[in-house]
Amino acid sequence: MPTISVDKADLWERLGQEFSTEEFDQLLFEYGLELDEDTTAEVEAAIKAGLPAERPQLKIEVPANRYDLVCIEGIARALRIFLQKAEPPRYRLAYPPGGESELLTMTISPEVKKVRPLFACAILRNVKFTPRSYASFIDLQDKLHQNIGRRRQLVSIGTHDLDTLKAPFRYEAQPPKDIKFVPLNKDKACTAEELMTVYESDKHLSRYLHIIRDSPVYPIIYDSMDRVLSMPPIINSEHSKITLNTRNIFIDVTATDQTKLDIVVNIVATMFSEYCDEPYTIEPVKIILPDGSTRISPDISERHTAARASYVNACTGLDLTANEVSTLLQRMALRSAVSPSNPDQLLVEIPATRPDIFHECDIMEDAAIAYGFNKLPHKFPATSTVAQPLAISKLSDIIRQEWALAGWVEVLPLILCSHEENFEFLNHVDDGKTAVKIANPKSLEFQVVRTTLLPGLLKTIRENRSHPLPIKIFETSDVVFKDTSRERQARNEQHAAAVWCNKTAGFEVVHGMLNRAMKMLEIPLIGNTDQKAETGYYIKESSDSIYFPGRAATIYYRPPPAKDGKTLTGIEQGIKTTLHVQRDMEIGNLGILHPTVLANFEIGYPCSALEFTLEPFKKKMNKIWTNDD
Repeated sequence: MPTISVDKADLWERLGQEFSTEEFDQLLFEYGLELDEDTTAEVEAAIKAGLPAERPQLKIEVPANRYDLVCIEGIARALRIFLQKAEPPRYRLAYPPGGESELLTMTISPEVKKVRPLFACAILRNVKFTPRSYASFIDLQDKLHQNIGRRRQLVSIGTHDLDTLKAPFRYEAQPPKDIKFVPLNKDKACTAEELMTVYESDKHLSRYLHIIRDSPVYPIIYDSMDRVLSMPPIINSEHSKITLNTRNIFIDVTATDQTKLDIVVNIVATMFSEYCDEPYTIEPVKIILPDGSTRISPDISERHTAARASYVNACTGLDLTANEVSTLLQRMALRSAVSPSNPDQLLVEIPATRPDIFHECDIMEDAAIAYGFNKLPHKFPATSTVAQPLAISKLSDIIRQEWALAGWVEVLPLILCSHEENFEFLNHVDDGKTAVKIANPKSLEFQVVRTTLLPGLLKTIRENRSHPLPIKIFETSDVVFKDTSRERQARNEQHAAAVWCNKTAGFEVVHGMLNRAMKMLEIPLIGNTDQKAETGYYIKESSDSIYFPGRAATIYYRPPPAKDGKTLTGIEQGIKTTLHVQRDMEIGNLGILHPTVLANFEIGYPCSALEFTLEPFKKKMNKIWTNDD
């Protein structure tokens, strides 16, 4: 959740009353926000100590999808409406006296499709800034850049003093060597190529250079006199920069995502339209698209939807009339009216400032917030159900309990690991068909979803080398494999694994752990040449590069035949047994770990390991109770 700082005295002035810290914290809680910090005490202490101090700030956590609350203007407006001190504003487009024909125009060049294809803009007329509102205007742009704009990759905003420019405007894409202008806060003109070099050492702007650096053309905005407004998403022009004395503001927004473009231009325009001589009015701009068609920007019209009072009551346990629900929605800045044809239905107008509302359940949530979550009645559900654990979870709990009772310690390492730990460190080769890989890992430690539990166990031993020997640990958890036969292209498997570390290898110890686990699962031990046994498990010597040669075994499990021998499945199994066709399945392995594996994980003592899957032992359950496809 983003945290924003607002000036405490300024907010009290906007709300028309002062609150204690506790009262304001309660107000925010009722609205669904959280007061993170009140810096009043720190400021007072600094003043007493003779140190310089800013005005007291309130740091407020807001939901990530409430872009209308990331500035003091939006918070104050929302809380005034919530406290019923103001009506929800109606935002409207203010056309020039001559109508649409006199609108300023922005022509979009076809070349911008190669780099940053989407564009929107708006104009705020006769704005009156104060130092604090000007700072808030700049801060809002930065918040939107970092949040919904994903550090300007999806959306970037430019603001300009309209009085220094002359329409019509052009949005083009040109080779960087052909672009030259004086960038913001500089006094020398540079080409776009030079700017990329200049801003490499800039702590702020260097983070955005990669967005367009490798493109053959850079986006650029001109006025009719060929003066540059901005080179999005990097820098604006010094010529059109806004100041405290700016009266008319031209807002440009470029993007690669249409939905986010519309949200950002609407939020910036509506939040600061309150400073216009005629509050909440925005002058639109006519955009001429590459195909010759036109559209008006921004689109701040309300979205119309319907909600049922019965649905709100069913979800909240209340018994409200449609008019009462309408009153609650009014406190959340949602205008609504009861449908003339259906007394249970509300016709709701969703303003341009509320892109977080998608569904009737969002309207229900707003009604519940306005009513007060703490006031909602406590009721027993109309229907009762009896929960039961998943079959695989019951199996896992059996293994965990028995191994813990045997004196072993359960560990819980992370399910993500590095590619090396999952393959190279275990002397395995990645075939490209087994592991699910993270597309954009932020760290080399988290590159793949593990396909075995052993890396986590061995890393745990490595980090606890100072622990007295023997170290005996286990884990029962999920591993993940690619599976193209499934819709999600992957499947989870529950595995159980244990590692013994001591001065001696202890193969017999992990073998005993396997026997104990199988005994608790009521799986008998059978000989590996016994063809007559109906069910059971056995181990057979095998070769695996993770284990020491000649000190490894594979675990096999023979599932029981169908109980009804008259069924086709039972007959097939009988024929297979007669013909000595094995139905045994490989479920795991155990052995003494190879010295190179131990060296890779920086372990200086011999270790034995055991790992097997629990999936074949689970009982069949209704698919609706499981995660199976």
